[in-house]
Amino acid sequence: MTTRPTPAYAPGARVRDMVLGDCAAVAEIRVRGWQRAYAGMVPQAYLDAMDVARDAVLRRHHLAAGGAQVHVVALAPDSAVTGWACYGPCRDAGAPPGRGELYALYAHPDRIGTGTGRALLTELTSRAAAAGFRETALWVLRDNARARRFYERAGFLPDGAEESFEAGGAMVPEVRYVRTLSGRAAG
Repeated sequence: MTTRPTPAYAPGARVRDMVLGDCAAVAEIRVRGWQRAYAGMVPQAYLDAMDVARDAVLRRHHLAAGGAQVHVVALAPDSAVTGWACYGPCRDAGAPPGRGELYALYAHPDRIGTGTGRALLTELTSRAAAAGFRETALWVLRDNARARRFYERAGFLPDGAEESFEAGGAMVPEVRYVRTLSGRAAG
């Protein structure tokens, strides 16, 4: 397992491969992240029904299943898990060869703006480039202006694709962003 220090914008933080023991912390980050970031964009009843324990079971299942997905966590200086991200091959039908996909990136809601998200994104884009991906895509809620600004600052651009998913009986629109990677993809 590789643990690397992160750049100066997240002082004292480290990013390492996720292990099964991280699943409860990752589930907490993911559920609380949805509940805070998506309020007003996803039906409140859906957000309120999200359950950390149930999500931890799903995280354990996904991680144990292995496959082509890469999961990493960000750690504070005290080794507390402060963020989680994963990527793998692009799941979009008709995706061009060499396209990866950032499936998820979450910082604990109390860590937003600390560099945790940028450290995770830097790590994953570097790993994706090293694995031979020429570009990476991601889907973000259309109305999530904060996340869209974050990805745009990191060099991702919307490519015009839009889809919706169902959550709590409502259709929630997402837009796709894409970024070209170099051999040393910077975050």
